Amino acid sequence: MSETHATIAPGAPVFPPGRYGRRREPGRRRPIVRALLAAGLMAVMGLVAVKLYNQYGDPEYRAEVITYTGITDSRVVVDFRVTLPPGGSATCLLRARAHDGAEVGHAEVAVSARPGERRVTVRHELPTTARPFVGEVLRCRPAT
Repeated sequence: MSETHATIAPGAPVFPPGRYGRRREPGRRRPIVRALLAAGLMAVMGLVAVKLYNQYGDPEYRAEVITYTGITDSRVVVDFRVTLPPGGSATCLLRARAHDGAEVGHAEVAVSARPGERRVTVRHELPTTARPFVGEVLRCRPAT
């Protein structure tokens, strides 16, 4: 009787030859298919995000300062134009700054457009705590 010794890793199972059929090789990886699926999924998610933003996202609210005049030690008059959705309304935040950049006054101003109108020009007198150097519109957002 002869014994054959095979080098087997410790703890690896030993199967009798021919008993369980042919062993399968590990499956081939298909990186191109995975990459195409990932790209397709990202494209679909992007389209869904764009559609939902167009449907439910904030409409466009833009403000631009036309001029700031009437500067005294206690006020500045800010003329600004707001672009809104037709017939919409917004709340705009105005700020006055001193020459050194410190904020010396701020106010929230309600702006409403007439039906069918998109642009509204507003003049607002902004009270300040010191002499302002500039009056500006920080942002406009939908009125609540």
